[in-house]
Amino acid sequence: MARTRILIADDHTLVAEALKSLLEPEYQVVGLVNNGKSLLALAKETAPDVVLLDLGMPLFNGVDAGQALKKLLPKTKIIVITMNEDPEVASAALRSWASSYLLKKSASIELAQAISEVLRGHSYVTPSIAQKVMYEFIRDPNQRPAKQLTQRQRQVLQLLAEGHSMKEAAGVLNIAVRTIAFHKYRIMEDFGLKNNADLVRLAIREHLISDV
Repeated sequence: MARTRILIADDHTLVAEALKSLLEPEYQVVGLVNNGKSLLALAKETAPDVVLLDLGMPLFNGVDAGQALKKLLPKTKIIVITMNEDPEVASAALRSWASSYLLKKSASIELAQAISEVLRGHSYVTPSIAQKVMYEFIRDPNQRPAKQLTQRQRQVLQLLAEGHSMKEAAGVLNIAVRTIAFHKYRIMEDFGLKNNADLVRLAIREHLISDV
């Protein structure tokens, strides 16, 4: 019987290697990647059964990569493994593309349990935040902020907040520099931002980059 194929996406090499060592006795690890762009490319090539996904990755963050991956490979199960304990982020992921949400401080036995559950078509959430996540599921959606970034705006904002120039961001996204400029200034206008520092603060608030 073929072993379950797992792809690991985490920009911290030590974490990715530790996960690989933990899983390899039982599962087939088909690759390690450190950014969302590489994740989508390798996932398309290897078609894994399960993806372990960190949210805070460069170039193409885990949230947007997870959404794109679910469209690309709808049968692949996505398990988020992150330091982000925000129940709103967790519930949003679980609503649309993730099958499981684990914290990096969780015990290793939770990972085995999460993999087992998602392969059976179920979901798994770290117990320490499960109750808060459930509250987010039943919370009135009208309470959420009215202004939302588009997927392209999120991509542009992340790259600029990471320190890439508009030319570099255009190269990563394979679009014109003037299109990057358009999105940048549209974001600044819509959210009342005045400078690049404000862009970085917005990116942190949207969980596109880390504040540490």
